[in-house]
Amino acid sequence: MRVGIIAPQGWTGEFAGVETASAWQRTATVARQAEDLGFDSVWLFDHFHTTPKPTDELTFESFVSLGALATLTRRVELGQLVSCAGFRNPALVAKMVSTLDAISGGRVTFGVGAGWKEEEWLAYGYQFPSTRDRLRRLEDALEIATRMLRAGRADYAGPTAHVQGAINQPVPIHRPHLPIVVGGNGREVTWRLAARFADELNLDSVPPDEIAGARVVLARHCQERGRDPATLRLSVHIWWEQLEGAPDRARLLARYREAGVDRVMTLVRSSAWDDEALPRFRKDVLAAGGELVPS
Repeated sequence: MRVGIIAPQGWTGEFAGVETASAWQRTATVARQAEDLGFDSVWLFDHFHTTPKPTDELTFESFVSLGALATLTRRVELGQLVSCAGFRNPALVAKMVSTLDAISGGRVTFGVGAGWKEEEWLAYGYQFPSTRDRLRRLEDALEIATRMLRAGRADYAGPTAHVQGAINQPVPIHRPHLPIVVGGNGREVTWRLAARFADELNLDSVPPDEIAGARVVLARHCQERGRDPATLRLSVHIWWEQLEGAPDRARLLARYREAGVDRVMTLVRSSAWDDEALPRFRKDVLAAGGELVPS
Protein backbone atom coordinates (compact mmCIF):
# COMPACT_ATOMS: atom_id res chain seq x y z
CA MET A 1 0.00 0.00 0.00
CA ARG A 2 1.39 3.36 -1.08
CA VAL A 3 0.97 6.51 1.00
CA GLY A 4 0.48 10.09 -0.17
CA ILE A 5 0.78 13.28 1.84
CA ILE A 6 -1.64 16.19 1.58
CA ALA A 7 0.47 19.31 2.01
CA PRO A 8 -0.85 21.95 4.41
CA GLN A 9 -2.47 24.84 2.52
CA GLY A 10 -4.65 26.44 5.18
CA TRP A 11 -8.00 24.76 4.49
CA THR A 12 -8.29 23.14 7.92
CA GLY A 13 -7.19 26.34 9.67
CA GLU A 14 -3.65 25.06 10.16
CA PHE A 15 -2.22 28.44 9.10
CA ALA A 16 -4.39 30.55 11.42
CA GLY A 17 -2.42 33.62 12.40
CA VAL A 18 0.50 32.74 10.10
CA GLU A 19 1.80 35.40 7.72
CA THR A 20 1.22 34.53 4.06
CA ALA A 21 4.85 34.22 2.94
CA SER A 22 5.70 32.03 5.94
CA ALA A 23 2.67 29.82 5.30
CA TRP A 24 3.67 29.23 1.69
CA GLN A 25 7.23 28.41 2.71
CA ARG A 26 5.80 25.80 5.07
CA THR A 27 3.67 24.27 2.29
CA ALA A 28 6.77 24.00 0.10
CA THR A 29 8.89 22.62 2.94
CA VAL A 30 6.40 19.87 3.75
CA ALA A 31 6.10 18.86 0.08
CA ARG A 32 9.88 18.55 -0.22
CA GLN A 33 10.10 16.72 3.09
CA ALA A 34 7.42 14.24 2.00
CA GLU A 35 9.47 13.51 -1.11
CA ASP A 36 12.70 13.10 0.86
CA LEU A 37 11.01 10.71 3.30
CA GLY A 38 9.83 8.40 0.51
CA PHE A 39 6.11 9.13 0.30
CA ASP A 40 4.80 8.43 -3.18
CA SER A 41 2.72 11.55 -3.82
CA VAL A 42 1.82 15.07 -2.66
CA TRP A 43 -1.75 16.33 -2.90
CA LEU A 44 -3.75 19.50 -2.31
CA PHE A 45 -7.42 20.05 -1.55
CA ASP A 46 -9.47 22.11 -4.02
CA HIS A 47 -11.18 24.48 -1.61
CA PHE A 48 -11.43 28.25 -1.25
CA HIS A 49 -12.40 28.82 2.39
CA THR A 50 -11.40 27.26 5.67
CA THR A 51 -13.41 24.39 7.13
CA PRO A 52 -15.66 23.60 8.93
CA LYS A 53 -16.63 27.27 8.93
CA PRO A 54 -15.23 29.92 6.56
CA THR A 55 -12.91 32.34 8.33
CA ASP A 56 -10.63 35.14 7.18
CA GLU A 57 -7.58 32.84 7.38
CA LEU A 58 -5.73 31.99 4.18
CA THR A 59 -6.33 28.97 1.93
CA PHE A 60 -3.99 28.59 -1.05
CA GLU A 61 -5.61 27.83 -4.43
CA SER A 62 -4.74 24.36 -5.63
CA PHE A 63 -3.83 24.68 -9.33
CA VAL A 64 -1.46 27.62 -8.85
CA SER A 65 0.09 25.94 -5.82
CA LEU A 66 0.66 22.67 -7.69
CA GLY A 67 2.45 24.56 -10.44
CA ALA A 68 4.85 25.96 -7.88
CA LEU A 69 5.32 22.60 -6.14
CA ALA A 70 6.07 21.00 -9.51
CA THR A 71 9.19 23.16 -9.74
CA LEU A 72 10.22 22.47 -6.14
CA THR A 73 10.04 18.66 -6.25
CA ARG A 74 11.60 16.08 -8.55
CA ARG A 75 9.99 12.67 -7.97
CA VAL A 76 6.62 12.67 -6.19
CA GLU A 77 3.35 12.40 -8.04
CA LEU A 78 1.29 15.60 -7.77
CA GLY A 79 -2.46 16.08 -7.82
CA GLN A 80 -5.63 17.39 -6.23
CA LEU A 81 -7.74 15.39 -3.84
CA VAL A 82 -9.90 16.19 -5.73
CA SER A 83 -10.63 19.15 -7.99
CA CYS A 84 -14.25 20.26 -8.25
CA ALA A 85 -15.70 19.71 -11.73
CA GLY A 86 -18.06 22.67 -11.32
CA PHE A 87 -15.50 25.32 -10.41
CA ARG A 88 -13.76 25.69 -13.79
CA ASN A 89 -14.44 25.21 -17.48
CA PRO A 90 -13.53 21.54 -18.08
CA ALA A 91 -11.68 22.19 -21.35
CA LEU A 92 -9.57 24.84 -19.62
CA VAL A 93 -8.90 22.38 -16.81
CA ALA A 94 -7.60 19.81 -19.29
CA LYS A 95 -5.25 22.48 -20.67
CA MET A 96 -4.11 23.38 -17.14
CA VAL A 97 -3.52 19.75 -16.22
CA SER A 98 -1.48 19.16 -19.37
CA THR A 99 0.63 22.24 -18.65
CA LEU A 100 1.18 21.11 -15.06
CA ASP A 101 2.30 17.75 -16.36
CA ALA A 102 4.85 19.44 -18.60
CA ILE A 103 6.15 21.61 -15.76
CA SER A 104 6.52 18.58 -13.48
CA GLY A 105 8.17 16.36 -16.06
CA GLY A 106 5.23 13.96 -16.27
CA ARG A 107 4.24 13.59 -12.59
CA VAL A 108 0.67 14.91 -12.51
CA THR A 109 -2.52 12.99 -11.76
CA PHE A 110 -5.90 14.53 -12.58
CA GLY A 111 -8.15 14.17 -9.56
CA VAL A 112 -11.77 15.25 -9.99
CA GLY A 113 -15.11 14.98 -8.22
CA ALA A 114 -18.57 16.53 -8.18
CA GLY A 115 -17.95 18.98 -5.32
CA TRP A 116 -19.96 19.31 -2.12
CA LYS A 117 -19.11 22.35 0.02
CA GLU A 118 -22.14 24.55 -0.55
CA GLU A 119 -20.94 27.79 1.02
CA GLU A 120 -17.93 27.90 -1.32
CA TRP A 121 -20.12 27.56 -4.39
CA LEU A 122 -22.40 30.34 -3.20
CA ALA A 123 -19.62 32.70 -2.06
CA TYR A 124 -17.81 32.47 -5.38
CA GLY A 125 -20.93 32.95 -7.48
CA TYR A 126 -21.45 29.41 -8.80
CA GLN A 127 -24.86 28.95 -7.17
CA PHE A 128 -25.22 25.38 -5.85
CA PRO A 129 -26.70 22.90 -8.33
CA SER A 130 -28.53 19.77 -7.26
CA THR A 131 -26.57 16.58 -6.72
CA ARG A 132 -27.88 15.31 -10.05
CA ASP A 133 -26.64 18.40 -11.90
CA ARG A 134 -23.24 18.33 -10.16
CA LEU A 135 -22.83 14.71 -11.22
CA ARG A 136 -23.74 15.67 -14.80
CA ARG A 137 -20.96 18.25 -14.69
CA LEU A 138 -18.57 15.60 -13.41
CA GLU A 139 -19.49 13.28 -16.27
CA ASP A 140 -19.02 16.03 -18.84
CA ALA A 141 -15.68 16.99 -17.29
CA LEU A 142 -14.50 13.39 -17.58
CA GLU A 143 -15.73 13.07 -21.14
CA ILE A 144 -13.85 16.21 -22.13
CA ALA A 145 -10.70 15.31 -20.18
CA THR A 146 -10.41 11.88 -21.75
CA ARG A 147 -10.64 13.44 -25.21
CA MET A 148 -8.31 16.37 -24.55
CA LEU A 149 -5.61 14.50 -22.64
CA ARG A 150 -4.73 12.57 -25.78
CA ALA A 151 -3.43 13.69 -29.16
CA GLY A 152 -5.75 15.21 -31.74
CA ARG A 153 -8.64 17.65 -31.69
CA ALA A 154 -11.45 17.06 -29.21
CA ASP A 155 -15.18 17.12 -29.89
CA TYR A 156 -17.94 16.52 -27.37
CA ALA A 157 -21.41 17.91 -26.68
CA GLY A 158 -22.93 17.26 -23.27
CA PRO A 159 -25.70 18.74 -21.14
CA THR A 160 -23.37 21.06 -19.18
CA ALA A 161 -20.26 21.51 -21.36
CA HIS A 162 -18.98 21.04 -24.88
CA VAL A 163 -15.86 21.35 -27.01
CA GLN A 164 -15.58 21.65 -30.78
CA GLY A 165 -12.26 20.92 -32.44
CA ALA A 166 -10.42 21.80 -29.21
CA ILE A 167 -6.64 21.65 -29.54
CA ASN A 168 -4.73 20.75 -26.40
CA GLN A 169 -1.02 21.14 -26.99
CA PRO A 170 1.10 20.13 -25.28
CA VAL A 171 -0.55 16.81 -24.56
CA PRO A 172 0.59 15.24 -21.28
CA ILE A 173 4.02 13.62 -21.22
CA HIS A 174 3.04 11.26 -18.38
CA ARG A 175 3.55 7.67 -19.53
CA PRO A 176 1.80 5.49 -20.46
CA HIS A 177 -0.92 8.12 -19.96
CA LEU A 178 -1.89 10.79 -17.47
CA PRO A 179 -3.86 8.99 -14.73
CA ILE A 180 -7.33 10.07 -13.65
CA VAL A 181 -8.60 9.75 -10.08
CA VAL A 182 -12.33 10.09 -9.49
CA GLY A 183 -13.20 11.00 -5.92
CA GLY A 184 -16.48 10.29 -4.16
CA ASN A 185 -18.55 7.83 -2.16
CA GLY A 186 -21.59 7.65 -4.43
CA ARG A 187 -21.93 3.96 -5.21
CA GLU A 188 -24.27 4.16 -8.17
CA VAL A 189 -23.26 7.23 -10.19
CA THR A 190 -19.77 8.29 -9.07
CA TRP A 191 -18.44 4.73 -8.91
CA ARG A 192 -19.91 3.95 -12.32
CA LEU A 193 -18.10 7.00 -13.70
CA ALA A 194 -14.89 5.75 -12.09
CA ALA A 195 -15.34 2.34 -13.72
CA ARG A 196 -15.84 4.08 -17.05
CA PHE A 197 -13.14 6.76 -16.96
CA ALA A 198 -10.72 6.42 -14.06
CA ASP A 199 -7.48 4.70 -13.22
CA GLU A 200 -8.23 5.08 -9.51
CA LEU A 201 -11.26 5.65 -7.31
CA ASN A 202 -10.64 7.65 -4.15
CA LEU A 203 -13.05 7.07 -1.27
CA ASP A 204 -13.50 9.72 1.39
CA SER A 205 -12.96 8.41 4.92
CA VAL A 206 -14.55 5.01 4.25
CA PRO A 207 -13.51 2.74 7.18
CA PRO A 208 -11.42 -0.38 6.56
CA ASP A 209 -14.23 -2.81 7.35
CA GLU A 210 -16.33 -1.36 4.49
CA ILE A 211 -13.68 -1.81 1.79
CA ALA A 212 -14.60 -5.40 0.93
CA GLY A 213 -18.23 -4.41 0.28
CA ALA A 214 -17.11 -1.44 -1.80
CA ARG A 215 -14.98 -3.72 -3.97
CA VAL A 216 -17.99 -5.93 -4.69
CA VAL A 217 -19.94 -2.93 -6.00
CA LEU A 218 -16.95 -1.67 -7.99
CA ALA A 219 -16.45 -5.08 -9.55
CA ARG A 220 -20.06 -5.08 -10.71
CA HIS A 221 -19.69 -1.64 -12.29
CA CYS A 222 -16.47 -2.69 -14.03
CA GLN A 223 -17.99 -5.92 -15.32
CA GLU A 224 -20.94 -3.98 -16.75
CA ARG A 225 -18.40 -2.20 -18.96
CA GLY A 226 -16.37 -5.30 -19.75
CA ARG A 227 -13.50 -4.01 -17.63
CA ASP A 228 -11.26 -6.11 -15.42
CA PRO A 229 -11.90 -4.80 -11.86
CA ALA A 230 -8.20 -5.30 -11.08
CA THR A 231 -7.40 -2.39 -13.43
CA LEU A 232 -9.24 0.13 -11.20
CA ARG A 233 -7.09 1.01 -8.22
CA LEU A 234 -8.75 1.92 -4.92
CA SER A 235 -7.50 4.60 -2.54
CA VAL A 236 -8.84 6.22 0.61
CA HIS A 237 -8.54 9.76 1.93
CA ILE A 238 -8.09 9.53 5.69
CA TRP A 239 -9.28 12.76 7.31
CA TRP A 240 -6.72 14.31 9.62
CA GLU A 241 -9.07 14.05 12.62
CA GLN A 242 -9.46 10.31 11.98
CA LEU A 243 -5.69 9.90 11.77
CA GLU A 244 -4.71 12.01 14.75
CA GLY A 245 -7.54 10.64 16.87
CA ALA A 246 -6.57 7.02 16.26
CA PRO A 247 -5.18 5.30 19.39
CA ASP A 248 -2.78 3.39 17.10
CA ARG A 249 -2.08 5.05 13.77
CA ALA A 250 0.05 2.17 12.53
CA ARG A 251 -2.77 -0.28 13.19
CA LEU A 252 -5.27 1.93 11.35
CA LEU A 253 -2.97 2.05 8.33
CA ALA A 254 -2.37 -1.70 8.52
CA ARG A 255 -6.12 -2.35 8.47
CA TYR A 256 -6.41 -0.44 5.20
CA ARG A 257 -3.50 -2.39 3.75
CA GLU A 258 -5.02 -5.69 4.88
CA ALA A 259 -8.34 -4.66 3.29
CA GLY A 260 -6.60 -4.37 -0.07
CA VAL A 261 -6.46 -0.59 -0.41
CA ASP A 262 -3.85 0.42 -2.98
CA ARG A 263 -3.07 3.82 -1.51
CA VAL A 264 -4.05 6.12 1.34
CA MET A 265 -3.67 9.89 1.37
CA THR A 266 -3.82 12.07 4.44
CA LEU A 267 -3.02 15.49 5.86
CA VAL A 268 -0.66 15.18 8.81
CA ARG A 269 -1.95 18.47 10.12
CA SER A 270 0.79 19.06 12.68
CA SER A 271 3.31 19.09 9.82
CA ALA A 272 2.22 22.71 9.34
CA TRP A 273 4.32 23.65 12.37
CA ASP A 274 6.24 20.56 13.52
CA ASP A 275 9.32 19.42 11.58
CA GLU A 276 9.12 15.96 13.15
CA ALA A 277 5.47 15.27 12.33
CA LEU A 278 6.16 13.56 8.98
CA PRO A 279 9.16 11.55 10.24
CA ARG A 280 6.95 10.21 13.06
CA PHE A 281 4.21 9.36 10.58
CA ARG A 282 6.77 7.63 8.37
CA LYS A 283 7.57 5.27 11.25
CA ASP A 284 3.87 4.40 11.52
CA VAL A 285 3.73 3.70 7.78
CA LEU A 286 6.69 1.35 7.99
CA ALA A 287 5.20 -0.39 11.04
CA ALA A 288 1.98 -0.89 9.07
CA GLY A 289 3.79 -2.51 6.17
CA GLY A 290 3.24 0.43 3.85
CA GLU A 291 5.41 1.10 0.82
CA LEU A 292 7.92 3.95 0.75
CA VAL A 293 10.32 4.92 -2.01
CA PRO A 294 13.96 4.32 -0.97
CA SER A 295 15.94 7.54 -0.61
